[in-house]
Formats: sequence, structure tokens, C-alpha cells
Amino acid sequence: MNAEELMYCPTHEWVSTTEENGETVATVGISAFAVEQLTDLVYMELPSVGNQVAAGQEFGEVESVKAVSPMYSPVSGEVIAVNDGLADQLETLNDDPYTAGWIMKVKLSGALPDNLLDFAAYQKQCAESS
Repeated sequence: MNAEELMYCPTHEWVSTTEENGETVATVGISAFAVEQLTDLVYMELPSVGNQVAAGQEFGEVESVKAVSPMYSPVSGEVIAVNDGLADQLETLNDDPYTAGWIMKVKLSGALPDNLLDFAAYQKQCAESS
């Protein structure tokens, strides 16, 4: 996935949507900026397939040698897939956070939230927080 085509939460999660069998499916991950800030990832708690997630609510956490950070869902809906291998290969997030490093896929219930940022706005936020 191209980072410039994704939408972002202010909390550093990204989302991409596709249409599958007449339903909108969102793929969710964490940004390269978040991975870089956390450094040395050691653990990730993933959601379970079938879980309901709500936009802005915590769905898991990522732990580094520096801190434990909650991950917040950018969308609302049902988790229909989880990248199970990711927890055992966290280096994938360093190498490819936008394609191989996806975390979950969610069948949307409703539209994308209005608070999501496009790439330019997200880059500006990251620059201001550095």
C-alpha cells in the first residue's frame, strides 16, 4: 500500500478501505512514524476475529523496550481478519508497516469517521510533534 493514499488517526494508526462482496472492508495498521518512535518492538496484543471495534476505542497494544502504547481503531465494525503472524515477527513493522505489517481487517458498520487525516495533514502533525 502507498502511505500517501492512506488515511490516518491522530494516534498514528492508518486505514485503507476496499469493497469486497458489496461490503466495505478497512485494513488497519500503525504508521512508520509510530514504529520509529517506539523503537525495538517486543510484543503486540492483537484483537480476535469476531470482535466488535469502535472508532477511537482501544483494540490492542504494542510494547517496545521504551513503553506500552494502546492502539486505537480508526473505524467501527467487526474484525474479520487478523495478521496472526505479526506478533511473532514484529520486525515486519520496521520493514513494511503499510503492506505486510497490516494488523486487522474490519467489516465497516457505517462511514469512515470525519477525524481521519490525509497524508499531508498527518505528516504535518508528525513534524509538529517531533
